[in-house]
Amino acid sequence: MKISFIGAGKMAEALIARLRSSSFGGQARLFASDVDGKRLQYLKNKYRARIARSNVEAFLAGDIIILAVKPQQMAEVLDEISRACRQAGNAIRVTGNVKLVISIAAGIPLSYLQKKLPHYAVVRAMPNNPALVGEGITAIASGTRVSRIALRVTKQIFESVGEVVVVPEKLMDAVTGLSGSGPAYVYQMIEAMTEGGVKAGLPKKTAAKLATQTVLGAAATVKKTGRQPAELRAMVTSPGGTTLEGLKALDKRKFSQAVVEAVKAAAKKSTALSKKWAI
Repeated sequence: MKISFIGAGKMAEALIARLRSSSFGGQARLFASDVDGKRLQYLKNKYRARIARSNVEAFLAGDIIILAVKPQQMAEVLDEISRACRQAGNAIRVTGNVKLVISIAAGIPLSYLQKKLPHYAVVRAMPNNPALVGEGITAIASGTRVSRIALRVTKQIFESVGEVVVVPEKLMDAVTGLSGSGPAYVYQMIEAMTEGGVKAGLPKKTAAKLATQTVLGAAATVKKTGRQPAELRAMVTSPGGTTLEGLKALDKRKFSQAVVEAVKAAAKKSTALSKKWAI
């Protein structure tokens, strides 16, 4: 199996690193293209990735292509590739379908990707920042030419960096607002908890450690017990106790409403950005 990465940033590296150590991608031949030659040399030295001399070379080399460029670069990259593919008459078959192309660029709809690459199976994926440490979650939406085998392969690729959900494309803006942007909300909460600890008298390093592990532990408890957050919150909250007093302070400042509005605002922005790519 040959997997090509067009764009070699942090998310591409996270996927390359995890694929290299997985049973699924351990023996795959990995190719990468990028404008940064030093970055490519780094990936070659560390992960045995093969350097492609151009985006077109990377595209033609791979059975599976992961488009990991920034959204503002996508139009130029796809125009370059589509011209070359028309000239080469290239439509290599893979996993019972045509060449599989996976885009991880935020906001770019399948309709645009499919128009630029009409002969290929196209999947849109939204991984999030914790994928960098193998704890991400990726939402994927597949185009009309994607077979069940190709969809399974896509899931296996992103399962190397965390969990995967399959959604209709119409929900991808909501996904962006929640899991795509969500890590930033949590990071800000950790910062705020740390600051609160410092103001209560803790050394900053201690406060940061307590805040980080508290958030990590609480999330793990929800996941591992299968209990609802409201139920677990009630377990921690005693009548007249310290936790109740803290929750009152959050309610007074509309904490829950603010988080809901943050997700909605990010999702709305994603919808607006996606419309720029409408065809």
